[in-house]
Order: sequence, then C-alpha cells, then structure tokens
Amino acid sequence: MTQTVITPPIRWFDNAEMIPAGVLDWLSELGSMTRRFEQHCNEVTVKPYCEKYISREALTEEEQMHLPGSARYWLREVVLYGDGVPWLTGRTVVPEETLTGEEQQLLKMGNVPLGRYLFTSGCLTRDYIRFGLSETHWARCSRLCLAGKPLLLTEVFLPASPAYPA
Repeated sequence: MTQTVITPPIRWFDNAEMIPAGVLDWLSELGSMTRRFEQHCNEVTVKPYCEKYISREALTEEEQMHLPGSARYWLREVVLYGDGVPWLTGRTVVPEETLTGEEQQLLKMGNVPLGRYLFTSGCLTRDYIRFGLSETHWARCSRLCLAGKPLLLTEVFLPASPAYPA
C-alpha cells in the first residue's frame, strides 16, 4: 500500500491548557487560515501531494470516528507555502456523498488553497476544532460542513509558520 499521509500521527488533547496563548490563537482561528497567512507574506501558494479516492479502511482512526460511512472518500494532501516557505501541511478527507452539486469543485482544487473555496461559500459551518501535537508541531482538526455535508480538515503547522513566536 502506498503511504499517502503527509501528516505524522497526531496526539489529540482534551483541553487547550498546555498550548501557548500565541499558538492557541492560531489554532482557534475560525476564519480562513489562507487569509490569515496572507497577512504575513506576499504570496500564499499550495502544492498538492495527493489527490485521489481512498476506501474507509485507508482512513485514520480519527477520520473514521468523525466522518460518516461511505464507499469511498476524496483525499487531498497539500503543503501550504508563504513566500515559498512551507508553513502548513493539510489533509482533507471528503465522503463521496458530500461531493454533489457545487461541492464537486473540491475535486478540482489543484493549486488553489482550500480556504479560498470554503470561505467564499455562504453555506459553510464548523462543527468543532480539536487541538493536538504532531511530533513537535502543533495541529488542529476541524469537521466542516458545506450545505450540511461533512468533510474533515487536519492541519499541521510547520516550524517556519507565523503561528510560532519568532
């Protein structure tokens, strides 16, 4: 089996007490992370590493717990860059049933940051944000819904990210 996960295993926390306040401010961002990153650089770019359908068995335990059953899921893994410097890895998992109507656009994102699509939609809601640690990098996982249809977004903030104090 080909390894597709660009985000190492993440240890999730039940509360945010141990997260430094400056980092927690980033992890708690309710708006577009792309827009927030754009405030700290001239250009935000995305490089996709994996875009394909996967089976339920290929999901992480976290993803299986927080997404409804489906025959297959759209997986998109990317690295987001600020002025050419890697700032964040992102893993988006979308049940096939979510990919109807306008949401079919998620299959054609290419080099477009996910936030540019999600946060221009008038029908986006966020069920929750979980906080965690991937090795020494802070992470978050959000269950988002487009027109009531779920997707899971996991983001790991890389060392050069402005989320970390200079």
